[in-house]
Amino acid sequence: MARRQVDKFEARRRELAVATLHTLADLGYARTSLREIAHNSEFSHGVLHYYFADKQDLVTQAVRQYEAVCVTRYDEVIDNAASAAQLRDGFIAKYLETLRADAPLHRLWYDLRNQSLFEASFREDVREIDKRREEMIWRVITRYAELSGARPAMSPGTAYAVFDGVFQSGLRHSLSGRDDEVARLEAELPRVFALAFG
Repeated sequence: MARRQVDKFEARRRELAVATLHTLADLGYARTSLREIAHNSEFSHGVLHYYFADKQDLVTQAVRQYEAVCVTRYDEVIDNAASAAQLRDGFIAKYLETLRADAPLHRLWYDLRNQSLFEASFREDVREIDKRREEMIWRVITRYAELSGARPAMSPGTAYAVFDGVFQSGLRHSLSGRDDEVARLEAELPRVFALAFG
């Protein structure tokens, strides 16, 4: 296949993955088939099957594309912060904003990550996405350290595990309508942030 054809094919895969992302997020991995995605979108089952080998291929492509945008979500906060407190507060505000605004898409990510415990074909993609998410959190931590003169008290992996664990817990509460628990986590986030610096 010529380079131009390959580029067009990949561009079409990206377009289809974005178009089906919300169906995947609404239904989850287990309840989604290519036929179901076709039923809930403007694309035929045949078109989806032409561009994607199977459901795993489509789900992985969709989540990979979503995460490519997500891992830059704190960059503006980092760039605009003039003080450590401003960075911390901006990070927490963005953290909570994405928890509320993008809950179905985050749910899809956690679904895929859990599936990787059973589906070996997902593991490398999940590992790569997790690594980029870890780097995203570490950019916040290292910039805070620069602004405050503090030193991180944990490794990048541990910092990510802490913030990701709190986020996943908040997501579960949010999706269950437990706003009081989300509010409790929100109130505790400054203390969680401080843990990264001992």
